[in-house]
Amino acid sequence: MVIGSPAQINEILGDWITVDDATGQSYSVVHIYQADNGKYYGKIAQMLIPGTEGEKCVACEGADKDKPILDMVIIRDMQEKDGALVGGKVLDPENGKFYYGKISIDKGKLKLRGSLDKAGLLGRSQYWNRKN
Repeated sequence: MVIGSPAQINEILGDWITVDDATGQSYSVVHIYQADNGKYYGKIAQMLIPGTEGEKCVACEGADKDKPILDMVIIRDMQEKDGALVGGKVLDPENGKFYYGKISIDKGKLKLRGSLDKAGLLGRSQYWNRKN
């Protein structure tokens, strides 16, 4: 088994500008961090499209229903494995659905793979840009 280096995980931590894969428009800033429980999370720290700051997750269910998207934790319970973050879930606030997630660095960008299956075969990837 190959062990990922802390440097690889440190590349993932921090602030990332999300990019809508349909329009190419920058949508928000997600802050990825390690919590006291050792797992990794990401929350929406800033909305980049004027007028979206007050949007709520109307499509979400349970505790997230009708909560503000700003400051919402959308990456949950990820763990480090081989230099990537895996094993957790990613929430898409637009449709309120959770997906299995994998986060890695690819050519200086954050690659977020969201999928319906744990193996990552049925899903799609987004590439986010580091916020300077």
